[in-house]
Amino acid sequence: MCIGVPMQVVEPDELGLTAVCESRGERKRVEMLLTGAQPPGTWVLEFHGAARRVLDEDEAQQILAALQALAATLADPTAAVDHLFADLAGREPELPEHLRVH
Repeated sequence: MCIGVPMQVVEPDELGLTAVCESRGERKRVEMLLTGAQPPGTWVLEFHGAARRVLDEDEAQQILAALQALAATLADPTAAVDHLFADLAGREPELPEHLRVH
């Protein structure tokens, strides 16, 4: 399964081409060509060894929670995971503005 993972920049290289990033106990060197150099603490969405885009803190935490829910459900299909989707639980889904019929 290929999934983008939020990773936090720990140490950018001098040229801004790569950065050591970490997330969920993993540390790796990530290519930064698509996002440009980012300062330490910045969250990026890493996919196949490259940062695809910069994330804000809230979006990074939502994706990490969803990944935690996926892991919990794979380990135990009856696991309670609603608390990991606080932004979605207890409300009806909404279409993005560009898909709504006016």
